Amino acid sequence: MEGKQQPDSEKKKEDVYLEWSSPSRLFKRRDKEYFTNVGAIVVLLLIILVFAREFVLIAAVVSIVFLIYVLSTVPPEEIRHRISSLGIMTGAHTYRWEELGDFWFEEQWGQTMLVIRPFRAPREIILLAGQSKEKVKSIVGRYIEFQEEPQKNWVDNAASWITEKIPLDKPS
Repeated sequence: MEGKQQPDSEKKKEDVYLEWSSPSRLFKRRDKEYFTNVGAIVVLLLIILVFAREFVLIAAVVSIVFLIYVLSTVPPEEIRHRISSLGIMTGAHTYRWEELGDFWFEEQWGQTMLVIRPFRAPREIILLAGQSKEKVKSIVGRYIEFQEEPQKNWVDNAASWITEKIPLDKPS
């Protein structure tokens, strides 16, 4: 029986390929017209809910409107992202390559996002890319599959349709 255990031979040296800072979420400063449109829709919805005596739904709607207001007025914090040989670190979270399925790029509000779909997590990891698409694609593409066009489900299609049909602010 050995007195000392050998160090773990499975530990790998981490090679950092890319590192950058970006806002922690998408942000677009909203104008008075946006809040007026949201307010008009919410008032109509609240009137309907008052007549239906759905006070729990009224509280939920008011909470969502408050969240929309806060997210539209408070700028996001800057966080660090790092792509290395072991995985992706964003803020305080580390995702190993074995946990990640595929990735793609999306454009919204003039900002490029690197979207990564993990195998187990119910949501996607979104990083605001402060690097060139091709550079990120070549590095991340070594480890996980790149999708030109991500698969959209009915929720994505419904959100796109509603956003297209009911614009809340001026087109940019």
